[in-house]
Amino acid sequence: MPILYKQNIGFKSAITRGLRRRCPCCGEGNAFRGYLRPVEMCAVCNTQLGSIRADDFPPYLTIFLVGHIVVPLALIAEQNWSWSIQLHMWIWLPLTLALLLVILPFMKGAAIGLMWRLGLKGDEQH
Repeated sequence: MPILYKQNIGFKSAITRGLRRRCPCCGEGNAFRGYLRPVEMCAVCNTQLGSIRADDFPPYLTIFLVGHIVVPLALIAEQNWSWSIQLHMWIWLPLTLALLLVILPFMKGAAIGLMWRLGLKGDEQH
């Protein structure tokens, strides 16, 4: 029988396990079978993860975080060194893209951990 929700796991533990791309329930099994695709069920504790649809939440978190990293750095560089627009583009665009691609899977794991802890599947209607 798959586990859908476990009351005694705290929010911090579920989110931290998700950030590590692990199962939010046991923290042992992999939560992903690829870059962003969650496993249907944890191989260790049989927690149902494939039915949780995080949709747009992980990209929002990722953009928020990367924006708070890149924008201050770009402003500091502009104020201190007055770089040309071309140099800014050559530095900040690849850095932004790289950070987005690196951070997105971890934010998706955190979102899945949070949603699992709240008992959400992502298909709830009001």
